[in-house]
Amino acid sequence: MSFEHGQTPSIALALGERALTLADVVRVAREQWPVRPLPESAPPGSELAARLDRIERSAAWVRQTMAEVERAAAEGRPPLVIYGVNTGFGDNAGRAVFRHPWEADLLSRNLLLSHTVGAGPYLPADAVRAAMLIRANTLAQGYSGVRRQVINTLVAMLNRGVLPAMPAQGSLGASGDLAPLAHLALVLSAPPPSEEPHPGANGLAFWQGELLDGAAAMAQAGIPRVTLGAKEGVALINGTAVSAGIGALAWHDAMQTLAAAEIALALSVEGLRGFRDAFLPHLHAVRGHQGQAQVADFAYRLLQGSTLARGDADVDLDPWEGPPQDPYCLRAAPTVCGAVLDALGYIEGVLTREINAVTDNPLIFLDEDGPLHLPRATKAVSGGNFHGAPVGYALDLLKIVMTDLASISERRTFTLLDGRLNRGLPPFLITDPPGEEGLNSGLMMAQYTAAALVSESKILAHPASVDSIPSSANREDHVSMSTIAARGAAEIVRQAQTVIAIELLCAYQAVELRLAADPAARLGRGTAAALDFLRTVEIAPGQPLRPLRRDMALQPYLQALIEVVRSGALLDAVHRAL
Repeated sequence: MSFEHGQTPSIALALGERALTLADVVRVAREQWPVRPLPESAPPGSELAARLDRIERSAAWVRQTMAEVERAAAEGRPPLVIYGVNTGFGDNAGRAVFRHPWEADLLSRNLLLSHTVGAGPYLPADAVRAAMLIRANTLAQGYSGVRRQVINTLVAMLNRGVLPAMPAQGSLGASGDLAPLAHLALVLSAPPPSEEPHPGANGLAFWQGELLDGAAAMAQAGIPRVTLGAKEGVALINGTAVSAGIGALAWHDAMQTLAAAEIALALSVEGLRGFRDAFLPHLHAVRGHQGQAQVADFAYRLLQGSTLARGDADVDLDPWEGPPQDPYCLRAAPTVCGAVLDALGYIEGVLTREINAVTDNPLIFLDEDGPLHLPRATKAVSGGNFHGAPVGYALDLLKIVMTDLASISERRTFTLLDGRLNRGLPPFLITDPPGEEGLNSGLMMAQYTAAALVSESKILAHPASVDSIPSSANREDHVSMSTIAARGAAEIVRQAQTVIAIELLCAYQAVELRLAADPAARLGRGTAAALDFLRTVEIAPGQPLRPLRRDMALQPYLQALIEVVRSGALLDAVHRAL
C-alpha cells in the first residue's frame, strides 16, 4: 500500500472552488495551510460563481422573508411560520413566532449563548482547525442562508490563528455537534447593544498560544466580530463538522499506522524466521478481497531477497524446512491487515462525502432546485441532514479495526519475546553479558504496555452509535453519538500507534540479533531499507537507535518509534527502496 504526503503549497486552499479532500483537511489542520476566502465575484460559469450566487440568493431570501414577516405583522395578517428563521428550535419551535427581524437576530445570538455547555478538556488545535474548515465549506455550499461575511470570518480566524476553545464533550451527534460548535461560533458572534455583559459571553479562544476572552483574541488578530442575522446562529452549529473533522484526522493517522504495521510485520517475519508462503499472490487471489491481496503483495515485496524468511517460494512452492505453519499473527496477517485496509477505504468514502455535505437545518432551496412535479419556489426544508449516523457508524468501524490491528501486532510482539516461541532468540530479546545472567529484563515490559493498550482499546471499541438518549423534550428522540465515536476512534488510533511502535522496537532488536549471529544473512529489499532507516532514528540528540545489550530506560526508545509511526517517514524510506 502507499500513502501520499503533501508538500507545502505555493497558493492557499481556495474555498468553494472544488470539493475538499481528507488530505486538504489534514494540511489545513496540521500544516496550517492557508485558506483563500470567498471572493465577491468569480468567472461566469465557474463552480465558484455558482456557489457565490447561491450564497447570496439564499441569504437574501432569509432577509426578504423576515421583511415579509414584519409587513404581515404591521398589517395584521397571519405571520409566515418558517422553522429556524422566525421560530425557536427543537421543542421551542411551537412556542412563539417572531414578527420582527431583530427578534430573529437575537434568537441567533441567544442560541449560541444557551448551547455553550460543553464539558471536559478542550479539543486539540488540529481538531478545532479541521472543524472550522469543514463548517466553512458546508456553509459555502450556499444552502444555509448565511452571508458570505460569516463564512469569511471563519476563514479569517483559521488563517490568523484564532482557535476557539471547544470542550470535547457534550455533543449527541444530532442535531449535529451543537455544544462544541456553539463554543466555536460564540467567539465570532458580536453581542447586540442590548445584551448585558456577563461571564462567558464572548467565549474563549487560543491565540498565539494564550487562552483569551474570545473578543480579545479576535481584536488582537484584527478580525471584526459579526452581528448574526436570522438563521445564521443555527447554521453555524447545526452539523457534523466536529465529528467529521476528528474522524478525518483519525483516518489519516490510521492509514499511517497500518503502513507501519505492515513493515513491522515483515520485520517480525524475518526476526522469527517465518515463512513467505503466507504472502504468495495466488493464495490471496483465490479469496478475492482486494485489501488482503494488496497487503500480501506489499509484504512479499518487502521480503524479496531475504535469507531470514524461510521458503524460497520463487523456486519451489513447497517450503524446504518443515510445514509452513507460522502462528496466525504472521500467517493470517494479510487477511487481518487487508480487512483493515478495506474498512479504511470505506471510511474514507464516508468522510469525504461528509466534509463536502450540507448538514444543517433547515436548508434553503432556490426555485430551480425543486423537482419538476412540485411548485418551483424557494423554500426552507426541514430534514435530518445534521444526524451523525453515517459518520458514527464509520468511526465505530474505525475503532473496531484499529483495535484488532493493535491486537494482532501485540501477538507478534509476544511471540518475539517468548524464548519458547521465537525460534532460537534469547528470552525477551536480551543476551545477558557474562556475569549478568538473570539481571536483565530486556523488552519484557514493552509487551505489558502493548497488552494494556490493546485491552483498553477493546473497551473503547464498544460502538457509540448503538446508543441514543432522547433530548429536547423528546423532539430529538434518536441521536447518533457520532462525536463520541470520533473521539474514541482518535484515542484508539493513538494507542495503536504505540502498540505498532513496540512491535517495531522488538522486531528491530530481533533482526539485529539474527544478523549478529549470522553476518552472511540478508534482509529483504524493503526490510533492509526499513532497518537502515531505523538505525538513523535518534533516541536522544546524537544517539541513534542501537540494539540493547543490557537494560536501559526504554521510554526514549518508545517515544522515538512512536514518532516514526506517526510521521510516515519509515514508509517513505521503504518506498524509495522498492
